[in-house]
Amino acid sequence: VQLQASGGGLVQAGGSLRLSCAASVSGRIFSSYIMGWFRQAPGKEREFVSAIRWGAGTTYYADNVKGRFTISRVSARNMVYLQMDSLKPEDTAVYFCAGTSRGIFAARTYDSWGQGTLVTVSS
Repeated sequence: VQLQASGGGLVQAGGSLRLSCAASVSGRIFSSYIMGWFRQAPGKEREFVSAIRWGAGTTYYADNVKGRFTISRVSARNMVYLQMDSLKPEDTAVYFCAGTSRGIFAARTYDSWGQGTLVTVSS
């Protein structure tokens, strides 16, 4: 699976952004496949943000984004989205979309990664 993320930018605190991730596959994406979003701020480790199970649409969120971020997918278009509302300066990071068939929360279990897209939230 090849992934390409887009949609980052500069936004004021309290604002919103929607990130997109386009998946290119030869064949179909299996229903058990997990698509996730991670982020990495300067000087910090990459952290889990959210994930979705491709078939059932089951969603998972980190505690610090729960209630503010919403992950979704459009299966017919092989697209995954991350709607980010009520953004805070601490959400500033490079955001990556990723895919795995082996886990949900740990970055090391993901074997497909898109390029990052920078999100900057000003105070």
